[in-house]
Amino acid sequence: MASRHGLERQTWRPKSKLSPEVQCHIRGVQFTLHGELAATKSAKLSKLLKEYTQNDLSRLLYDIPADPESFELVGRFCHGYDIKLSNENVVRVACIAIYLGMTESHCPNNLLNKALNFFEHQILPNWQSCIKALKSAENVLEQSVNLGLVDACMETIVTKAQEDPRLLGEPIKNFSSDDDDSDGKEMAIRPNARRRLFDLEWKSEDLMVLSLRFYEPIIREMIQRKVPLEYVAASLYQYAKKWVFEKEENGEKEIVESLERLIPHQKGMFPCSFLFEMLKSAVSLDASTECKNGLEIRIGKQLDQANVKDLFIPTQGYAEDEQHDTESIRSILKNFYSNYTGPDASGFIKVAELVDNFLAEVASDIDLKMSTFISLADMSIAVSEGTDRTLDGLYRAVDIYLDKHRHLTESEREKLCRVLDCNKMSVEAREHAAQNERLPLRVVVQVLFIGQLQLRDNITKEVQGSDDRLLKLEEEEEDEEETRAEMEKMGSKVLELERECHRMRREIQRGNSNRQKPSLWKKMKRKLGCMTTMHDHNCHVNKKKVHPR
Repeated sequence: MASRHGLERQTWRPKSKLSPEVQCHIRGVQFTLHGELAATKSAKLSKLLKEYTQNDLSRLLYDIPADPESFELVGRFCHGYDIKLSNENVVRVACIAIYLGMTESHCPNNLLNKALNFFEHQILPNWQSCIKALKSAENVLEQSVNLGLVDACMETIVTKAQEDPRLLGEPIKNFSSDDDDSDGKEMAIRPNARRRLFDLEWKSEDLMVLSLRFYEPIIREMIQRKVPLEYVAASLYQYAKKWVFEKEENGEKEIVESLERLIPHQKGMFPCSFLFEMLKSAVSLDASTECKNGLEIRIGKQLDQANVKDLFIPTQGYAEDEQHDTESIRSILKNFYSNYTGPDASGFIKVAELVDNFLAEVASDIDLKMSTFISLADMSIAVSEGTDRTLDGLYRAVDIYLDKHRHLTESEREKLCRVLDCNKMSVEAREHAAQNERLPLRVVVQVLFIGQLQLRDNITKEVQGSDDRLLKLEEEEEDEEETRAEMEKMGSKVLELERECHRMRREIQRGNSNRQKPSLWKKMKRKLGCMTTMHDHNCHVNKKKVHPR
């Protein structure tokens, strides 16, 4: 047997020159088999050798589902050699065996039985082996489907994903536009480090090796069997990254359309930037309208998480008038406005500012139609009604557009500037607009008039505030006068008390210096309780009656 892999031909030579040789050509590689030995294993070859005398049976085996490597294993088996089956070759060997009739009814311990036993005991119990075997079946799809090998692999994969969803990969970490420091392009799938370390079988990219014909029905079955969607989303993201974002070849349109049908509609399953990348791929590959609409609806549910660069969807074809697909942007905005369920208006304001910034970025596009600009600006303004959001961003976009489109007439510039509400512009923006030569005269006058009105209102408020402050000041001054009077009164009392204390202190000191030692008689009177003065010497003493002893 000779092949492009340099196999030794002498191992395939007949043992007797009288024994017929059977020649086969498999994809340009010639194989020579021992006729008698091949006939004992293969019912089909046995029949052909009886009916045809020519040695070259390639014409009769044109539809054999074989590749050179697999057919070499079959030839070795026919000649009595041991063969080594693996995850990658068992399906193809089984398909050749069934084609050649290498069954138990023709010969005991035949190749088909050997291959099916290996498949049942070595392939089906193992997640990774099933995926490798399924991938090898792509070139022999019809035969492997008829044998039931494809369905058996798919069933095992889905069942194991139900038991352990982490086999599909760890859930995506969803970055919002506020904390995304990489322009929304890094959607992290962080594997469990311990699982990767101790479970050698686990690989998040396993399903990525499968073609769409296998991948799509597997994921669809997982969704129907309620495999957690966050893990399904992780697998879908990895598949899109490999087969859509990193490749630019024919046939991707089918992949994008299939993935769009598989992507869950629940909000937050994917980062907004991922959905935008899918939409850009759908536009560039001219995918179906249903595919693009489906992606626009999903984006519309979480547009408040997007950033400006996400909105840069390039148009396709030379016939397009504008560089960016603004029609998709309008459709996404409508979907957002009709599906927003936030607790307050913060999401609306975020999207309005997003549109303003987008208009400022694309305003320099000389091909951007004024009607398109106005349409997007109106959608931005409509959402900010009833909020205190300023229109400085929109004014900046208008100014850039006027600067890059100097061919506009006065009436066209006035029409463009109707999107501006001067009442919602900051003082700095109005000051700039009042000196902006690109603005129509009517708009400048309006800006100045609004400025005068607000200045008058501010002055009125200042005057009223001054009156209120003056009245309050007068009341405070009256209170201060009363307090001051009380303090003065209290101060005078304190001074009077201090003078009295000082006088008494002098009198006490003076009395101490003139005081004499009291007489015995005065002490006695004091002891007896006589009330007397300095001039009263009469004292009535109750004399006790003395009884004779």
